[in-house]
Amino acid sequence: MDAASTAEQDEIRRTLRELLAKHSGPAEVRAAVATPEGYDTDLWHRMSGTLGLAGLALPEEYGGVGCGPAELAVALEETGRALAPSPLLATAVLTAPLIAALGSERQRAALLSRIAIGGLTCALAVPGGSLALALGLTGDNADDSWAGGGRAGGVQARTVEGRTLLYGEAAQVLDGHSAGLLLVAAHAGGFARSRTLLFLVRGDAAGLARVRLPTLDATRTQAAVQLRDVEGELLGEDPPNAPAGVLGALAATGRTAAVMLAAEAVGAAGAALDRTVEYTATREQFGRPVGSFQAVKHRLADLYVQVEAARSLVYCAAREAGPGGLALAAALEALRTVAGETIQLHGGIGFTWEHEAHLYFKRATADELLFGPARRLRAHAAAGLFGEVAA
Repeated sequence: MDAASTAEQDEIRRTLRELLAKHSGPAEVRAAVATPEGYDTDLWHRMSGTLGLAGLALPEEYGGVGCGPAELAVALEETGRALAPSPLLATAVLTAPLIAALGSERQRAALLSRIAIGGLTCALAVPGGSLALALGLTGDNADDSWAGGGRAGGVQARTVEGRTLLYGEAAQVLDGHSAGLLLVAAHAGGFARSRTLLFLVRGDAAGLARVRLPTLDATRTQAAVQLRDVEGELLGEDPPNAPAGVLGALAATGRTAAVMLAAEAVGAAGAALDRTVEYTATREQFGRPVGSFQAVKHRLADLYVQVEAARSLVYCAAREAGPGGLALAAALEALRTVAGETIQLHGGIGFTWEHEAHLYFKRATADELLFGPARRLRAHAAAGLFGEVAA
């Protein structure tokens, strides 16, 4: 494949890197996560409204830019470099594709146009904190136990006087405390014919309670969402094959989301490595820079090879619809390794709260807890590949 970037991708990278360099340095990131929203709303409006990142991969007929996964991956890599907290992942990667795939024409016209200009943020609420399984990243999401299985737990949907009411709770909802719209996975129809469907819930709906959770990675906010007979609107129509369509759409979204998450991780790993190379070139021991020692050079070279290998997998998967799970596994492993070495090679300062090294380490650990582990991502992706070959 041709690994060269297009002029459009280079422009996205340059413009976004310049914006984030000015408004999302380490001090700005710490200030942003301390706000009630968990991100800089002004920066988000610049990214979504001025640069159009929220609608980068949405169809032009709904106000989007109409670009493909490769362009969106470039944007996610740059936000990952800066560890910039924003609703981009939850809105543009996890929720908007599901609305585009399953929503009725009325729903797509009403919601996607607002998402494209940054006027509406969204969150995908999956019961049980099993987002990776729901998206088909670590297993087959046809096993609906992740959604409660129609039994106690999860979120249940019932119809009362023509209204659909949702009852239950979901944990670890990315940006769930501040999103203007929730897309909730719920069981409808009872145990005998239990099925998972998606419902739209307004952020100000009666009976909805949302609490921001303390997290290991403060730059990726999570919330606990409780629904107590909250009115919801079914996403799309309800033909007999709707549940199968929902599971298929979730899996398709998961394949793309894996690539975007991998791009984020590669960006973070690249930034941590750049900081480490810069530090070892200036920090002196025994009268010479630490980076001049052969052992340190070898460690940095190994890290560079691992990051570039992961980056190649990411853009191969983005351009050729490859297995996103393999790219995500490689990217998470690269970020975990680089983040650990960043702390080690920064010496005593790398362990301090004031230094940004721990932010990269926390991102690596939290992402693997949310979307991995890497071994499970790789095993599930490999099983799918071998299954296709056998077929």
